[in-house]
Amino acid sequence: MSEIQAVFERRETKYILSRKQYDELIKALGKNIEPDIYFRNTNCSVYYDTPEFELVSQSLEKPIFKQKIRIRSYGVPKDDTSPVFLEIKKKYDGIGNKRRINMRLKDFYHFLQTDELNGDNPQIEREIKHVFHHYDLRPSIFIAYERYSYCGAENPNFRLTFDFDVRSRLDHLRLEDGDQGELYFKNGEIIMEAKSLGAFPMWFVKELSRLHIYPASFQKYGYIYQARFNEIKNKKKENK
Repeated sequence: MSEIQAVFERRETKYILSRKQYDELIKALGKNIEPDIYFRNTNCSVYYDTPEFELVSQSLEKPIFKQKIRIRSYGVPKDDTSPVFLEIKKKYDGIGNKRRINMRLKDFYHFLQTDELNGDNPQIEREIKHVFHHYDLRPSIFIAYERYSYCGAENPNFRLTFDFDVRSRLDHLRLEDGDQGELYFKNGEIIMEAKSLGAFPMWFVKELSRLHIYPASFQKYGYIYQARFNEIKNKKKENK
């Protein structure tokens, strides 16, 4: 079994595609890309934030530095021994850095109760513990989507992901509660993200230009938070 990657650092650019643009782009890229090892997954995440949603509010102000914390699974966990990833994602001046710990779901709940993280990367564990303590984090929102992942046929460090059916819910904030939620896009738009350690390949850039596909500012957590802001405010009042 290959080692699970714990640290990611790369340039990331997002685009919002119509279904027609997606179909044309995939056809045009042809043999330049190929499905990666985790080609198709249902990505499920519970984001953690302060009671006042401080992390997402700061992120929406587009500071030079921002961070977020989430627990993620690929598919709905079948039981408490299912694998999950506790992730801290930071972005500084446009460069994304994701650090994560692979654990069982029950180990994550044990951490929330006892503050014990028994993994194999003490540095990442200290980072995550510090953020949880400093901000008094708690579950804030559940987000899921269907993801198709590709990499460059000749450059595996170039990756493309396509996220379909982005959806969220404000209750049942546990991964094991299912992947259902309210759709964010009403017309079936798709989020494409290009990720690379360096410049994007010219064959990719040329096809984007030909198909009139341009970068778009989009934060799943941030934009869904904005879209559901009134619901979130009302839930906070109910819980007081």
